Amino acid sequence: MFTTRPELAGTFGMVASTHWVASGVGMAVLEDGGNAFDAVVAAGFVLQVVEPHLNGPGGEVPAVFATATDPVPRVLCGQGVAPAGASVGYYRGLGLDLVPGSGLLAATVPGAWDGWLTLLRDHGTKRLHDVLGYAIGYARNGFPLLKQVTAVVDRVRGLFTEHWPTSGALWLGAKGSRFANPGLADTWERLLKAATGPTREAEIDAARRAWSQGFVAEAVDSFCRNAFRDDSGRDHAGVLTGQDMADWSATYEPATTADFGQWTLVKCGPWTQGPVLLQQLRLLENAQLSYVDGIPTADTVHTALEATKLAFADREAWYGDAPVPIDALLSREYAADRARLISDTASFDLRPGSPNDRTPRLPRYPTAPATLSGAIGEPTVRADGSTKGDTVHIDVVDRWGNMISATPSGGWLQSSPTIPDLGFCLGSRAQMFWLDEGLPNTLAPGKRPRITLTPSLALHEGVPRLAFGTPGGDGQDQWQLCFWLAHTVGGLNLQEAIDAPAWHSNAVPSSFYPRDFVPGEAHVESRLGQETLAALEARGHSVVDVGPWTLGRLSAVSRDPDGLMRAAANPRGMQGYAVGR
Repeated sequence: MFTTRPELAGTFGMVASTHWVASGVGMAVLEDGGNAFDAVVAAGFVLQVVEPHLNGPGGEVPAVFATATDPVPRVLCGQGVAPAGASVGYYRGLGLDLVPGSGLLAATVPGAWDGWLTLLRDHGTKRLHDVLGYAIGYARNGFPLLKQVTAVVDRVRGLFTEHWPTSGALWLGAKGSRFANPGLADTWERLLKAATGPTREAEIDAARRAWSQGFVAEAVDSFCRNAFRDDSGRDHAGVLTGQDMADWSATYEPATTADFGQWTLVKCGPWTQGPVLLQQLRLLENAQLSYVDGIPTADTVHTALEATKLAFADREAWYGDAPVPIDALLSREYAADRARLISDTASFDLRPGSPNDRTPRLPRYPTAPATLSGAIGEPTVRADGSTKGDTVHIDVVDRWGNMISATPSGGWLQSSPTIPDLGFCLGSRAQMFWLDEGLPNTLAPGKRPRITLTPSLALHEGVPRLAFGTPGGDGQDQWQLCFWLAHTVGGLNLQEAIDAPAWHSNAVPSSFYPRDFVPGEAHVESRLGQETLAALEARGHSVVDVGPWTLGRLSAVSRDPDGLMRAAANPRGMQGYAVGR
C-alpha cells in the first residue's frame, strides 16, 4: 500500500492534528514535562488562532479520553446549550422555518474555554499561563496564514463590508505570511490576569469565572443585543445572554461503547452523531468485506455505503439531547434486522428503523433551496467555491498512557460577526436544532444541539490503544469508517489507513443549514479505481468522482501494551501533521 509519509513510532509521546503548528506546540508541552492533557489544551488553543475559519474561542469541544490510572474512557462535554430565550415559538414568531446557519440567532453558549480549562484543571499538570502562552504568542506576534483563510474571507467580503463591519475590520486585510489578532491576545491576557488563587486549580477556576461571569460574558451580552444579517436574508439580534453563560459549565459523562471482537470502540453519546459509527459497524459485522493490496473492493464500498444510509437515517429519527433508545439501536438483534435491507442495488430512500417497536419520525426537510445571505454555515470553502462541513481535530498519547481524542469546532470567522472587544465571534451550532415540535433534536432552552463533532477512542482487550478522528461535518463518521475498515479489515497501519482511498454518502441529510441532501449520491476518491467506480454506478449509485486526494482530514495516535507509540496524520490539504519520538 502506497503511503505519503511514514507511520511515526517512539516511546516518549505522540501528537497528531490538523495543523503542523498545533502538533508542534503539543509536542513542546510534552517535552517540557507535561502530560497528554496539558499538550492537548495548549494545542487546542493554538488551533483557534491558526485555523480561525474552522474553530475559535466562541466554539465548542467534545473529547473522549482515558487516563493512565483509569482505563475506563470518559467524555468531556464542552458543548454549550441553547440560551434560555431560544424556543421554537420565538424563532417561529420571527417567520423562520429553520434556525439560520449564521449570525447571532445560531449561537449556543460558547463551550470551548470552559471545556479546555476543566480538562486542564482535573487531568493536567501545568498552570494556565504555561499552556495558553503559546496561543497568545501567535495571536500577538502573528502566524503563517493558510491560503484557505484568505479564500474564505474573499468569499464573504461583501457580507463583511455591508453587514458585519466588525468582522471586516479584523479580516479583510488578512493575507500574507504573517497575520496577528491582537484583540484576541488582549482577551486571553486579561483572563490570565484574573487567574489568581492559592493553587493551580484555583487559578484555573478563577479564569473560568472571568469568562462566564466577568468581562467576556458582559461583552457577549452587550453585543448580542445588536441585529446583524444572517442566512435568512434579514437582520436579527441574538438571544444569548451573560446569564446563559454564567449558568453553564463543562461536564464529564460516560462514553457510549460497542464491542467488535477484541476491540471496543468508544464514542460520545447520541447528543452527537458519534454512535452512527458504532451502528455502521454493527450493520457490517457479518458482511463479507475485503481489501486487495490495501484497496477496498467494490462490494465492500457498496455495502458500507448502504450501511451508512441506514445508520444515518436512525440518527435523523432518534438522536438528540433527549432520551434515546441507544441500547436497542446498538444491539446485534436490531442490526441484523436492519442489515436485511441491504441489497445489491443502491437505495434512494431514507429508512429509519423501529427500535423497541417505536415508530420513527423524521423532520420536515426543506423542499426548496434557501436564500443565503453570503455567510457560511459550514466553514470550508473548496476550490470550486462550494462549502462543506469541516473543523479541526487533535489526538495525543503520552509515555504514561494518557490518551485523548478531541474535535474542537465552531466560532468560525465567517459564520458570525466579530465581537470587537474580544477579538472573536460566537458559534453557530444552534443551526443543528429543528423547529419542528416533538423531535429528539427540537430546539429548547438549556438543550444541546445534536452535533456532528465525533472524536473516537478504541480499546483492545480492554486497554486504551487508539485515538483518532477527523473534521468534516456529516462526513466525520463516514471517513472514520473508511479508516477503521482499512486498519482492522485491510490490515493497514495508521498512516496507510489514513492514506487509503475514501468515500462517503451524500444521501445523508445535512446537519447544517439549509439541511439539504442528495438521495443515492456517493462521493468517492478516484484512487478506488475506475473498475470499482463503474461497478458502483452499475449498482445504481450516483457516483461523483471527487479526485484522488479530497476526502477526510484524519489523524490518529496509538499505544501498544509494551509502551511503543505510533502516530499518523492526513496529507490531504497539506497541513495536518503528526510529531513524536
